Amino acid sequence: MADYSEDRPIWPGSSSFTTGSTPFGFFDTDPLFQQHADAFAVFASQQVGYPIMDVELIDINFYTAFESAVVEYSNQVNQVNIVNNLMNTLGVQTGSAFLGGGSFTGKAVGTSLNYITKLSKAYGTEADSGGNVKWRKGVVNINPGQQTYSIRAAVSASLALESASLSNTSSIEIRRVLHGPPPAIVRYFDPFVGTGLGSQNLLDQFNFGGFSPSVSFMMMPIHADLMRLQSIEFNDQIRKSHFTFEIHGDDIKFWPVPNSGTGSNASSLHYDKVYIEYLFAEEKDAQAFLFGNTALLNGVVSDSSNIPYTYQTYSSINDMGRAWIIKYGSALVKETLGFVRGKYSSIPIPNAEVTLNGAELVSQGQTEKSELITQLREFLDKMTKEQMLTRQNMEATQMSELLGKVPLKIYVG
Repeated sequence: MADYSEDRPIWPGSSSFTTGSTPFGFFDTDPLFQQHADAFAVFASQQVGYPIMDVELIDINFYTAFESAVVEYSNQVNQVNIVNNLMNTLGVQTGSAFLGGGSFTGKAVGTSLNYITKLSKAYGTEADSGGNVKWRKGVVNINPGQQTYSIRAAVSASLALESASLSNTSSIEIRRVLHGPPPAIVRYFDPFVGTGLGSQNLLDQFNFGGFSPSVSFMMMPIHADLMRLQSIEFNDQIRKSHFTFEIHGDDIKFWPVPNSGTGSNASSLHYDKVYIEYLFAEEKDAQAFLFGNTALLNGVVSDSSNIPYTYQTYSSINDMGRAWIIKYGSALVKETLGFVRGKYSSIPIPNAEVTLNGAELVSQGQTEKSELITQLREFLDKMTKEQMLTRQNMEATQMSELLGKVPLKIYVG
């Protein structure tokens, strides 16, 4: 009996797999797949009647069914993997260089807050608590008698750029001005100002009178220190001429007015430089596009369509998975053979005709495929994290009940 669709003999009983024999070649370079491809062809042909009956298929039909079965198995397994790991991989970068291999396949994925932290970096930039945008520092050189200074001039000098070109290309955001008197903590532990703490008598009572308050500590709650520091700062702000500044457009104005006079004016300002920390708005916009209160990340895992899962490596699939692949591939072979035989429902022979079983093979193959998919899905659904946690909780409950029935020991002292 000849194969009329192609000038090639029908299945001869054996084959020799070579790279490129399958339509997509997903697994052609896997040595175990190459070995099992020919074994599968023999197995599937014997399942449909060879060698008692001719099988109107050739080697590539068996190889296609085998590859399709592995692809379907990988698809079903990866669907469960995506359900389990999508929340933990949102925001992870995608691309050909990812993980050096390009996918999560065959890798254990643990719990991570990567997606949340990446989205929160945009808010961290605004709140001065993190982010991806680089902060830069400029210096304002204070001149006696000059109260107002140009921010762009200080930024240009720190970047060695001209003010004109800078104003045309960059938007400056001032994040922090390092300007003010010495911190209150310096005066709190001033060894020559012990009377302000009201603890000098306590030190004497404990025979600590010879020690400086800077290195002698009472057993007091930490909030007492914080409130005392706040009192010092409020005292400077309300009772004294407070060191402060204002920013209007490109100008920054300082109070009190810098003065290098003599006598009572000699110490009116005890700094000669003010440092400005700033960033460029363009760099902030490049990190995340902000629409209202939403941050968008590009080139990362966003949903199930771009989470990097690829087909399973055939040689890494266990025997249970390979058994399912062989059965599913055999069902595909029955379906394909049924389509081939269904082209003619019967073939005339001298004084009679031969009725082919094409429709029966198609129906049987489709039924077996459906049953195998259902069986695999029911098994894989038990492997979701939700189901495993439920099962673990039930085991813990049962174990607790069993242990509760164990008689307690009585100890006689």
